[in-house]
Amino acid sequence: MNSHRALTNNVPHYLALMRFDKPIGWLLLLWPTWCALWIASEGDPSARLFWIFTIGVIVMRSAGCVINDYADKDFDPLVERTNSRPLASGALNAKQALRLFFVLCLLALLLLLLLPMRVWPWSIPALAVTIIYPFMKRFIQAPQLVLGLAFSFSIPMVYVAYERAFDGVLVLLMLSNFLWVVAYDTMYAMSDREDDLKVGVKSSAIFFGAYDKLIVGALQACVIGLWLLLMWRLNLSLSFLLSLIIVAGLFTYQQWLIRNRERQPCFQAFINNGWVGAVIWIGLLTELG
Repeated sequence: MNSHRALTNNVPHYLALMRFDKPIGWLLLLWPTWCALWIASEGDPSARLFWIFTIGVIVMRSAGCVINDYADKDFDPLVERTNSRPLASGALNAKQALRLFFVLCLLALLLLLLLPMRVWPWSIPALAVTIIYPFMKRFIQAPQLVLGLAFSFSIPMVYVAYERAFDGVLVLLMLSNFLWVVAYDTMYAMSDREDDLKVGVKSSAIFFGAYDKLIVGALQACVIGLWLLLMWRLNLSLSFLLSLIIVAGLFTYQQWLIRNRERQPCFQAFINNGWVGAVIWIGLLTELG
């Protein structure tokens, strides 16, 4: 009875550990996954694959948050923005976090078994990147490069599920997503730069230094350029160009937000990318749906 009561009492902490109160993380994963679903299926994704990939994205993002907080359990108590997280505050302990991570991985495995067998091998590197990313902040200057890879893995998995050949469209889709992830997570890192320097972890915002805004802008320009190429390769009409114009406007707004490198505006610029993904997906839905 006591263990059941303890588990019930800890549910809010487990949800917080999985960032269920912050949906921006799974939205940033869902938009490119949905784009890949619509492109790979030529505008007619099966409901079954749609829901498997959608739930899978939410489960794996939750698992990524748990392993991230486990990796940062010694750093988060030292940072004002993260010292209230369940592991940092002591609401949960490391063993509880690892058990939750195991449960989430088990759920992801059950979802994987519902996919065609040819997709299964792709889950191994996807899980590996999810696990190693949080620890990369100690070893490489721009761990956002690893995150870009982790946040792009669903795209080839969708292609494999639909038995689509890896073509130029896939390359452009993955590259555009990779650069977009690096751009928006650099803005996230800009909001944490002082804290990261204090605790001694690395980030692209620190690595880029005074060129951070310029590099983010260059990455954003590349994202738009790659989507223009995708527009041509997919034979999309000029109406899709409206989506890219809106995205360019959102990127311009983000540049305005980060102009002084202030913590909260940089974080707002990161959050604003949820609209970027939505606009692109809606544009594709209109064209291919």
